[in-house]
Amino acid sequence: MLPGDLCDPHIFLLDRMDHTIGALTPLTVAQIPGPAFQSLVERSASLAYAFRREGLSAIAIQREWTVSLGRRSGIERLAHLFCELYWRLAAVGLTDGGSCPFPLTQNDLADVLGQTSVHINRTLQELRSMGLVALRGRRLTIHDQTGLAELAYFDPVYLHFTQKAGQ
Repeated sequence: MLPGDLCDPHIFLLDRMDHTIGALTPLTVAQIPGPAFQSLVERSASLAYAFRREGLSAIAIQREWTVSLGRRSGIERLAHLFCELYWRLAAVGLTDGGSCPFPLTQNDLADVLGQTSVHINRTLQELRSMGLVALRGRRLTIHDQTGLAELAYFDPVYLHFTQKAGQ
């Protein structure tokens, strides 16, 4: 989840959550009780549409992650993650030039990408030596967006932005 993302807005439809949620950074949470949420959506067609669209986007991102874990090489996975996070943060105004916040550690990246932290370290070194990215002070800087996207086979269409982001 990134700033502004909705976290399981329809979870109240289930008897019990089947997962846990944790945070890597400080955050602010707003919780809407299920009946109040349902009432809001029923009263507003545009709000109902927005939540349906958000749900479809979340599913599309999940599909892309399944492809990443099943078909992409280690360097392609990491490059794809960097592209996705940068584009999603750019869409909500949280990038600065080619740079964005990046609070993940190498151990976090290893967990997310199904790799060892040693492999992540080597892959980061390779991306740096290719002149594509830099990670310093909990910030990601993408030096060559086109090159990184090509390496990752990244096509932002699955993010379903209505406006161009990331550039």
